[in-house]
Amino acid sequence: MSRRWLVGPALLLAVAAVAAGAWWWTLRPREERTASAQPAVRYHCPMHPTIVSDRPGDCPICGMRLVVIQEEAEASQTPAAQPGGVPGLADVRISPRKQQLIGVKTSPVERAAFRRSIRAVGRVTYDETRLRSVHAKIAGYVETLFVNATGERVRAGQPLLEIYSPELLASQQEYLVALQARARSAGNSLPGAAGFGEELVASARRRLELLDIGDAEIRELETSGRTRRTLTLAAPVSGTVLKRSVAQGERIEPATTLLEIADLSRVWVIGSVYEYELPFVREGQRARMTLSYVPGRSFEGRVTLVYPTLDAATRTAQVRLEFPNPEGALKPDMYAEIELDSDLGERLCVPASAVIETGIRSVVFVDRGEGRFEPREITIGLRLPDTYEVLSGVREGERVLSSGNFFVDSESKLKAALADMAEETPAPAAPHAEHP
Repeated sequence: MSRRWLVGPALLLAVAAVAAGAWWWTLRPREERTASAQPAVRYHCPMHPTIVSDRPGDCPICGMRLVVIQEEAEASQTPAAQPGGVPGLADVRISPRKQQLIGVKTSPVERAAFRRSIRAVGRVTYDETRLRSVHAKIAGYVETLFVNATGERVRAGQPLLEIYSPELLASQQEYLVALQARARSAGNSLPGAAGFGEELVASARRRLELLDIGDAEIRELETSGRTRRTLTLAAPVSGTVLKRSVAQGERIEPATTLLEIADLSRVWVIGSVYEYELPFVREGQRARMTLSYVPGRSFEGRVTLVYPTLDAATRTAQVRLEFPNPEGALKPDMYAEIELDSDLGERLCVPASAVIETGIRSVVFVDRGEGRFEPREITIGLRLPDTYEVLSGVREGERVLSSGNFFVDSESKLKAALADMAEETPAPAAPHAEHP
């Protein structure tokens, strides 16, 4: 009977305690009840993020006040990059709200037409293959000068000047004597006499030919039997006289340059292209040229040579282009603007804004979905002002970060550094500070 009497009051007390607890919980403010249901708040040092505590207090390293770890920041923490990733960078997870704040945008890795238009400044000059110098092969005197000034146009075969030369007269006389000797030896019965006469004629004729005496003039000499006092030099090509180095009556030698003639029906243009633009220039490429002296008109030509040397001071290479000039509108030493259109076909490309250059490597952040961005090292090929060719590192169809990537790069470096610190140095325990 005594035990039953004790159990009854105990049950009554337990029921009363549960009822009192429920009544007290309902009377608590809603804010306190909500806070009790939330996970425990954690704190860390802003200067030493590895210092983490479940209570407020001061950092044992620098003495700064610990601050609350935001849930969003905690959710964005990801481990350092796994083996095969980019050293010093880690994957980053960013919430949609933060992406909107930092202006995150992504662009696809895709194959696109790789075209570039190169503009350069050039200078019109002579076609060196159409430049001729006029020389005489004998010493003498300029007796008559038919071309009196530079800039005159001449035709191939047109007389340029007449030269009086004692050496020429002597050579003609020797040929006439050889002809007479051959005629006398023709009826001679001595063996070898006829052959000797033929050899004399052939030797004298060869001497005249070496002095640029033509076949017609030699035949005239044979027919008339009279020597010519002067030698006429004719224009070797049609063109424009660029330089006249002699005057009438002047004595000349075989080494004297008498005239310089250039055929300007086709001209060269020498342009300068920067070193980084050379991959877009090739021989045979079409070119378009405009001149301020000829407004409203363009000239079509082609690249004939990319010079093998580079100017060390300007970091430019010279490019030679050929342009037809039948009307003579293009004059040597004119300055021109050149435009070269280069089409290298389709190539795998990413926006230039997506690439972060570290000086050692080129990095992009690949969108892996759900706010996760993975750092990826890539190999860059040719470059356009707003597009880079990618040789390796990403695949067609992936998306890369093209805006806000510097913020993501900074956070990725911080995550990797924190992960390395956590692995190498154990964090000291934080003090359990009392609530104020």
